Amino acid sequence: MLNTMGEQGAAPAELRGDCARCYGLCCVALPFAASADFAVDKAAGTPCRNLRADSRCGIHTVLRREGFSGCTVYDCFGAGQRVSRDTFGGQDWRTGPPGHARSMFDVFPVVRQLHELLWYLTEALAVPAARSLHAELRGLRDDTERLAAGTPAELTALDVPAHRQRVNVLLLRTSELARPDARGRKKNRRHADLLGARLRGADLRGADLRGACLIAADLTGADLRGADLIGADLRDADLTDADLTGALFLTQPQVTAARGGAGTRLPGAVERPAHWTGRP
Repeated sequence: MLNTMGEQGAAPAELRGDCARCYGLCCVALPFAASADFAVDKAAGTPCRNLRADSRCGIHTVLRREGFSGCTVYDCFGAGQRVSRDTFGGQDWRTGPPGHARSMFDVFPVVRQLHELLWYLTEALAVPAARSLHAELRGLRDDTERLAAGTPAELTALDVPAHRQRVNVLLLRTSELARPDARGRKKNRRHADLLGARLRGADLRGADLRGACLIAADLTGADLRGADLIGADLRDADLTDADLTGALFLTQPQVTAARGGAGTRLPGAVERPAHWTGRP
């Protein structure tokens, strides 16, 4: 019997994006290229043409229809409001002193990565089978929180890959403890190329799908209970009627990038995307 985290609770509010408390940083700091995800090109540091003066999106309710589905998938894990309100004390990038905007844009992706790690560490602490690691996980979560609360200079100088590696070691150990019965070649799909794979009804309980490419894969009715999905690419994957109960390290962006429906069973830490129900 797989000993997973079961139905995780909702993530802390500070690890969820709150656009009302952000100065539209993801709409300015980040670049995007005209593609199936974005209707136009935009350079880093240049405001999106749809960004309003109040830092809200002018086409938020019709993003997919207007060709900006990539925006609906993106999640800053709460980094936007932290950088806007805490790191820079509530000073808008539009009105700050010289170099202020550039500093905000440099810091934002760093804090976003740290907040993503905080999400994973919070999820790991909800895994009963990893109780023996909880003290280490809490310590590393506290370290990550301290780093995220740093000054702009400290954040831009931070070696994020090195810290991510520290976190990854513990997340791997957590995953192994949570999936004690998932052994064997069939369950090891780490970094597997499953682009467009036909996995309808597949038994993937407790599978290691870390970093797997599942773009456009047919996972209709698949059993993914307790599977480790950290870093898996689920863009356009069909999760209709799939069971992801207790899936490890599944994030909102992964779910939002996939396709699903009312019959898709999700962990409690992620929400059912609006477009799964026909809403914008």
